[in-house]
Amino acid sequence: MTLDARPPAVARWERIAIAVVTATFGLWLAAWALLVPVFQAPDETAHIDATVHLALGDAWAAPGDLMVAQAVLVAKQQQATQPADEWATVSELLRTFPGPSTTVDQMSQHPPTAYLVGAAVLRAVHYGDLRWDHAFLALRFVDVAMVTALPLLAWAAVRRVTRSPRAALVGGLAVFASPELASIGSSVSNDAPVLLLAGVTVLLATRLLTGDLRWRTAVGLAVATGVLVWVKGTGLPAVPFVGVVVLFAGAGVLGWGARVLRTVVVLGVTGAIGAWWWVHNVVAYGRVQPNGYTAMRPPKDFPPGEHPTLGHFLDVSWGTLTRTFWGSFGARAQVSIGDLLTAVVTIIVLVVLVGWAFRRGPELRAVLCLAVFPALLIGIQNRTSAHSYLTTTEVAATQGRYYFPAIVCLIVLSAVAWRRLVPAGRPRAVVATALAVLLPGLGVYGFAVAAAWFWNAAVFPVTGRGLLRWTEVGPVPVAVLVALVVAAGIGMVWSVVLVVRAGVRQVTPVPARAGSRATAA
Repeated sequence: MTLDARPPAVARWERIAIAVVTATFGLWLAAWALLVPVFQAPDETAHIDATVHLALGDAWAAPGDLMVAQAVLVAKQQQATQPADEWATVSELLRTFPGPSTTVDQMSQHPPTAYLVGAAVLRAVHYGDLRWDHAFLALRFVDVAMVTALPLLAWAAVRRVTRSPRAALVGGLAVFASPELASIGSSVSNDAPVLLLAGVTVLLATRLLTGDLRWRTAVGLAVATGVLVWVKGTGLPAVPFVGVVVLFAGAGVLGWGARVLRTVVVLGVTGAIGAWWWVHNVVAYGRVQPNGYTAMRPPKDFPPGEHPTLGHFLDVSWGTLTRTFWGSFGARAQVSIGDLLTAVVTIIVLVVLVGWAFRRGPELRAVLCLAVFPALLIGIQNRTSAHSYLTTTEVAATQGRYYFPAIVCLIVLSAVAWRRLVPAGRPRAVVATALAVLLPGLGVYGFAVAAAWFWNAAVFPVTGRGLLRWTEVGPVPVAVLVALVVAAGIGMVWSVVLVVRAGVRQVTPVPARAGSRATAA
C-alpha cells in the first residue's frame, strides 16, 4: 500500500498552532544564544576564528594549515580573567595582537561557505567597532534565524506521512527535546545552515514519497541537497539518501525507466550545484574529506601490551553519543544532563522506533526510505570513529550532534512508531498530551543545567551568585534573558494546550479520490 497524494487540508487553527510552536522555538534559541558564554560551545573558538579570517580578507587555508588568530585567543582569555567592561573591541584586539598563533584551526577541512556568510554578517554590523562578545553574538543570532524553522519543517514532514494534525504538532515540539540541538543551533558553527538545508531536503523527500511527483518538487529537492553539500561533509550522506528517495518514489505510478531518469536528473543537478568543493579536494589532496585534525591528533601505536578492544570502543561510543545527542554542554562537553537520563531516553526512543516504525502499513515505503539518511550517518560516523581508534588509540569523532542533519527523519520515524504502538482514541490522546509536556520539559531541564553550570558554579538552581556573575559578564541585561525565557515558557504551555485541543477537533480533509484513506487527528 502507498500513501495518498492528497493529504487532508491544513486548517487555519493548525497554521496558527505551528506558528506558535515555531516562534516559541525561535525565542528559545535566542535565550540559549545569550545563556552560553561566547567560546563555550563545542568548537566555537575555531568557528569564530575561521569567520574572522575571511572577514579580514584572508585566503581559505589548506586543511591543517589555518592557525587561530592571536586576537581571538586573547578575547577568550579576557573572558576568563577580566570584567566585561574591560573587554576590547575587535579592532583593538587585532591591532594590539596581530597575526596567527601556533594553535591549529581545523575548520579549513570544511568548505568556506558558512564562514563566508558569517564574514558578510560581521562586515554588515561593523564588527571592528563592537566589543568582541557583541560582534560574535551577531553571528549566533544569524544561526538562530536559520535553525528557527526546524519545528515547521518537522511538522510538515510528519503531517505528510501520518496525515495527523496532532501527531504533526507533537513532531514540531519534539525539536525542543534535545537541549544539545538548541545549544548547537544557537552557537557559532557551520551546523546551523546544515540543519536548515537538511530539514528542507527531508521535507521535500517526504513530499515525493507521499505522492507529490511533480518535477518542480524533484528539482527543488536536488537544489536543496546541492546547496546542503556546499556547507559541510555531514551533508554528503544526503546525496545517496536522495537518490534512493527519487528512485522509489512513485513506484506503482511511474515505471522503472521514468524513475531512473528522474533519479539521474536529480543527482545530476545536485552534483552540478554542490560537487565543486569535493572535486577540488580530490584533485588537491587525493581524498574527498581531508582531516584538519592531523596536526593535533597524529597517528600513534598502542603502548606495549595494549590493543584495541570492541568493548572499549562500544562503551566510549555509546556514552559519548548519547550524552552529546541529548545534552552535554561546554567547549569540551564538560557538563551533561545525566548519563542515566540520556541512556534511558535513548533506549526508549530506539525500542519504540525499531519495534514499531517498520511494520507493514501504507507508510512503509516512506519509512524505509527515510531511514536511509540516519543509517548512513550512523555507519559513516562509526567507521570514522573506529578508524581513529585504530590509528591514534583515541575513540574520537563520536558526537551525537553529527546525527542532527537527519533529525527531521528521526522525528517522522518516531511519529509513525508511536502511532502504531498506541491504540487510537483516548490512549493516543493521553500519550500525545504526555509527549507534548515531556518533550519541551526535557529541553527546559537542559537549559536549567546549563544555566547552573555557566553562571552559578554548577550549583543547581541558579542563585543570587549566578545573577551577580551575569550582571558582571553577561552580554545583555539579565532582564532581557528573563523576558525571553518567560515568553518561551508561555509559548510552550500554549503549545501543549493546542495539542490537547487538536485531539478534540474535527479535521475536515479535502475531497479524496475513491478508495483513499483520510486520517483524523
